[in-house]
Parts: sequence; C-alpha cells; structure tokens
Amino acid sequence: MFPGAAKTDPIDTRKILELFCLKDQLPLAKDALQEVAKVPAVNEKLKRLSRRRRHLVEEKIRVQNRFQADLQAVCPELLAITNDADNLWFLRLLTFRDDLRQLARLRRATVLQIPSVGRKYARIIQDWQRKATFSSEVEYVGPMIIQDAKRILELLKQIRVLDEAMAELAEQSGIARRLSTIPGFGKTSIAELAGEIGTLNRFAGEASLALYLGMSPLTFQSGQVCRTRSPRQVNRRAKATMMTAVARHARYVPESKAYYDRKRTQGKTHNQAIRALGRHIVRVIWSMLKNDRDYELRGNTP
Repeated sequence: MFPGAAKTDPIDTRKILELFCLKDQLPLAKDALQEVAKVPAVNEKLKRLSRRRRHLVEEKIRVQNRFQADLQAVCPELLAITNDADNLWFLRLLTFRDDLRQLARLRRATVLQIPSVGRKYARIIQDWQRKATFSSEVEYVGPMIIQDAKRILELLKQIRVLDEAMAELAEQSGIARRLSTIPGFGKTSIAELAGEIGTLNRFAGEASLALYLGMSPLTFQSGQVCRTRSPRQVNRRAKATMMTAVARHARYVPESKAYYDRKRTQGKTHNQAIRALGRHIVRVIWSMLKNDRDYELRGNTP
C-alpha cells in the first residue's frame, strides 16, 4: 500500500501505525492507499507458469551459448553441420555416446538409430565423419559439451510441458481468449500477458494499463533536450512480451505495418516505433476486455 525503498519489520510497524492514525481521516486517506484487486485463479496460475517458462528459456540460452563456444573450440566442423545448435537431432547425436570422438566412427546403420536422424541428416553426419578432427581439449571439454547437450534436451522437454499446461489454462482465461483473436499474438505471449495483467480492475484506465505494459514511455524535457525514459512502474516481463507480440502483429496487419513504417520514416528507432504501435494496441485491448469483444478488422481499419 505504501511505496518504500525496502521492506523490513520496523518499516512495516511504522506503516501500520500510520494506518491507525489515518483511521479518523479515511476520506483523505483513500488517495494514499491502493486497493489490491482480486485476480482470477487461472490468471495467477498463468503468471506462475509463464514466469517459470521464461526462467527456463533464459537458462537454456546461457547453457547453449556456453555449449556452442566449447564445441567451436573442440570441433568446429561438427558445429558447422547445423544452422541451429538446439536442433533435436543434433543434440541427440552429441549425447549418443559418452565420448565425442566415437561419433566420428559410427556406422550409417547406427546413425540411423539415433532419434530424429533420418537419411538426410545421416548423410550430413557421414560427410562430417570423413573430415572430422578434434583438438587436444576434447578429452576434458568433451564431457562438458555432452552434459550441456543433455541439459538443453531436458530444458526443452520442461518448456514443452509448460507450453501445454499454459495453452490449456489459456482456454479458461477470459483475457487470454480475447487476446488470442489479435493477429500475431502467439500462444506464449497470450498466456504471459494474461498472467501479468491479471484483471483490469487493477487499472484506473487504459493509460494505466499502457504504462504497466511499457507502451507509454515518459517524456523528459529540459531546455533544448527532449527524450523519453521508461517509468519505474513498468512490468518488464509484460513489456518484453508486448514488444515481441506487437512486432509480429505488424507483419500480419497491413494498417499496423503502415503505421510502423511511418514512424520509422519520422526518425524513430525500431523499438520506439514498436512502442508507438503498441500504445494503440493497448487502447484496442482495453476496449476488447471492457466490452467483452474480439479483435475485428473492419474494412481497411483495424
């Protein structure tokens, strides 16, 4: 209810005493207090699951970057056979043996036994085997690479399970169902936004929602200097999700793409143009949720 730099028992005690002192001035105290709106249970679950998913994705990126750097140092030709190091067939190839050097001696029939490896990838692997070389570090770095590959496979499985659970919960969420009708808003983005928004009762108006979602930067002006900055009230998770969803939305709706292009011609950066478009999308979202209506394209106007 009270903003503060820290939360400790002494601070809480003082604030409780302040509340008691405000007892006789409740009409005046209403402006100093913030009501905590009740959030539907399904949106609370979506918030927990989506935040867990984001943590797992961030961990996967860290492990994958380390894994690719080690593999580049030990056997760059092996890394070069794929354009995406987290391909299932590639990860399963790396974890098929306990020693990376054994992969260069696998027979074609054995390679075809690896899950997700068909004739196309078997041919690519055989081409690599003819020129396979390993650095002297493979003896002690190789096991690290295999461990990281196994961890990435495990993370991908956990993320997939969370995606299925979030998709099932999103069908029960009123906010998620409405957001799903907006072109370009994917399943993950819908679930994350529904979880972070929770309920519209938390916001005084669409401007408050735009501020919370990071689509309404504050103007900072002093003399000839005029720039924008992000307010402290922004939900960073929701902002990141909105930036991704709005960028995809611009590719699906010609009018939104035209607005984005117009902002770019005015000298805006990509992120600034996306936030400007996102500000209009927030108005649409607010109207959709308030009036319980789906997203519609009427003629040439979104």
